[in-house]
Amino acid sequence: MLKWTRRIALLLLALVVVALLVAWWLMRGSLARLDGEQALPGLSAPVSIQRDALGVVTIEAASETDAVRALGFVHAQERYFEMDLMRRSSAGELSGLFGSIAVDMDTSRRMHRMRARATASLDGFAGDRMPQLQAYADGVNDGLGALKSRPWPYLLLRQSPRAWEVADSALAGYAMYFDLQDADNVRELGLWKIRRQVPPALYALLTHDGTEWDAALQGEPRGNAPLPTADQVDLRTLPMPETVTHQRLADKGTPGSNNWAVAGALTADGRAIVADDMHLGLRAPNIWFRVRLRYPDPRAPGGKVDVSGFSLPGLPAVIVGSNGHVAWGFTNSYADTADWYPVKPCGKGDAAETCDAVEHHAETIEVAGAEPVTLDMPETRYGPIIHAAKGKQPALALRWVAHQPGSLNFGLADFAAAGDLSAALSVAQRTATPAQNLVIADHNGRIAWRILGPLPSRAASCPHTLELAPAAPEDDAAPLAPGSCRPWVISSQLSPVLTSQTSHRLWTANARVLDGAALDRVGDGGYALGARAQQIRDGLLAKERFTEQDLLAIQLDDRALFLQRWWQLLQDEAKRQPANASIKALADAGRTWEGVASVDSVSYRLVRAWRLAVHARIADGLTAPAQAALGDDFVMPDLPQLEGAVWPLLEQRPAHLLSRRYPTWDALLEDAAKEVRDDLAGQGPLAERRWGERNTAKICHPLANALPAFLKPKLCMPGEPLAGDGAMPRVQGPAFGASERMVVSPGHEADGIIHMPGGQSGHPMSPFWGAGHDDWVHGRPTPFLPGAATHTLTLRPTNAQPR
Repeated sequence: MLKWTRRIALLLLALVVVALLVAWWLMRGSLARLDGEQALPGLSAPVSIQRDALGVVTIEAASETDAVRALGFVHAQERYFEMDLMRRSSAGELSGLFGSIAVDMDTSRRMHRMRARATASLDGFAGDRMPQLQAYADGVNDGLGALKSRPWPYLLLRQSPRAWEVADSALAGYAMYFDLQDADNVRELGLWKIRRQVPPALYALLTHDGTEWDAALQGEPRGNAPLPTADQVDLRTLPMPETVTHQRLADKGTPGSNNWAVAGALTADGRAIVADDMHLGLRAPNIWFRVRLRYPDPRAPGGKVDVSGFSLPGLPAVIVGSNGHVAWGFTNSYADTADWYPVKPCGKGDAAETCDAVEHHAETIEVAGAEPVTLDMPETRYGPIIHAAKGKQPALALRWVAHQPGSLNFGLADFAAAGDLSAALSVAQRTATPAQNLVIADHNGRIAWRILGPLPSRAASCPHTLELAPAAPEDDAAPLAPGSCRPWVISSQLSPVLTSQTSHRLWTANARVLDGAALDRVGDGGYALGARAQQIRDGLLAKERFTEQDLLAIQLDDRALFLQRWWQLLQDEAKRQPANASIKALADAGRTWEGVASVDSVSYRLVRAWRLAVHARIADGLTAPAQAALGDDFVMPDLPQLEGAVWPLLEQRPAHLLSRRYPTWDALLEDAAKEVRDDLAGQGPLAERRWGERNTAKICHPLANALPAFLKPKLCMPGEPLAGDGAMPRVQGPAFGASERMVVSPGHEADGIIHMPGGQSGHPMSPFWGAGHDDWVHGRPTPFLPGAATHTLTLRPTNAQPR
């Protein structure tokens, strides 16, 4: 018996070894080919693909079409799964990979019907570049097919990859709309609900559109909000909910970026320099892919394109970068790109002139391992009905820029051939992309800013929900008579252009940029508090001469200027009210103010958490009447300018604006401190709770959580503590921050600096998995241009004879 038991054990061990060897072989088979020669159908001439030590790709081709075909090949070999996720996320097709767990997310995305819209407007998206888009798609499919086994995530999911289509490149672009804009217009809906339930003066306080931290390119700072008098608002006399339903405000990063430029007048040799770091959710591999494209092009100066920067796998273009003549970068503009329209869907027997016609679309979600789910998506001339009528709230249709024909095109690719600032601005004039603050510099030392991408042209259009919202709770927003107005249209030509010929400096950081009529045209889509922009502006004004290293220093600036006064307030409160034990505990533990969001700072962590807790209690009090009236329908909207109301409240401490949950302002501040103290109590002494302990990197592959705990680290970047935070230029959170950093002068790319987290390859066995990530963490300069080639792959036309 023992003999047979041993034999069975040895057999099982052998089977396990064989299974591991097969798994290893399959994993190795999905690695990108780096060297040698490979046939690629459709090429007009051989293409060279070089990789440096970080995996940065240089493609040398005989034409643009050959270059993007090769780029598609490379993207597929290194990043096909991530490309697939992008198209599926915007189209609402993740359930086809992940099963029932993704149905709810897919349902929310299917409301927007992006695949149907992308297919219907494909010619407009492609324009005259359909040959390049088709070549890219063909290159993607050939790159996928050239792998010895399907990409490893599909092995784990027991799925097969689906071929890439031209429309999928449009869906990759629409995925950025979802990342960068409020696709469900939640903030505007939340504000509309609040406005209907609170006195006008209270709503004005909540929505004051700026602070003393403003640093716009146009106009003066708004300053902090004036406080309403007790005659205008008295929270002591207004209703409030019995329970606390919104104890905390969301502690999240703000999608967007920093960028700025200095003109040639501020450099030793007349070069203009662009700095750009786009803030997004971070993962392994990174969302961007570093590439240099070189090919003949009669449109480009000298008849040749040589462009370096960041590509987005799924699109055949350099998204931000420099071509020797112009350099360009983006930040999210936070323009107002969506509106709600109250509608009355026509029912049986309704006269056409009294209701809104509805077209119903059947959307079927394929679900891995389960039956398909079919949804009915009603749509009006204003847009899809996202919220059905409920109580006194009418049905609401959403009009969003991304839904409109012309919301996305491939014009961005033309930046690669732009020869100077005027040519680049001409490209911007015809480019459709999610609305971005575009900063450009050219080789002549000139700089400019404008919004890139379409904006709503609301002139003479239908009034939308916010404009119809009544002041009194008993009134309702009635649907408009059909045909009495027309919905707004979109245009990429609405933005002004700013050149800053006097200060020779331009900057944006997701905050307000414009003022007056220009701001009215662009709108406020929830732009960020100006503290980060102000810190950048002041850094640019502090010197009269700049180099690339100087601008990198501003990108890495983690000084906590914004929280300085909050630290002082905490210390003052502890001295004034020593009996408040929690405040005293925080003040004692954070007595030393380092003034930076460094990984070792205790004071930064404690003060930051206390400020958020104070904000939450004040916001809860100011919105309490709306919470009481709306109950479960209440949603706390993002209030990025709330600091402009909170600080004067803490300075003046008026009883009529104090939340009724607290007898005094001192009690509110102590309760906030108690929350922070209690949250950290289980982790050890307060004096040892450093910022790096909280701000530790959690940058992982999307499938990391599907692995056993002991294997998960293999799909994650090292869990290192990170310096920086959201209210300073060095934006860094556990899984959010600078998805790239770039400092470059057109014509001087060899002096440029670049960083990228997460690495080039999506394969954990690749030498380029996580390559360069450590330099990003520690802010070590990395050359903008690719280094010496360590690998060379030659792609040859199928009819060419290999040498």
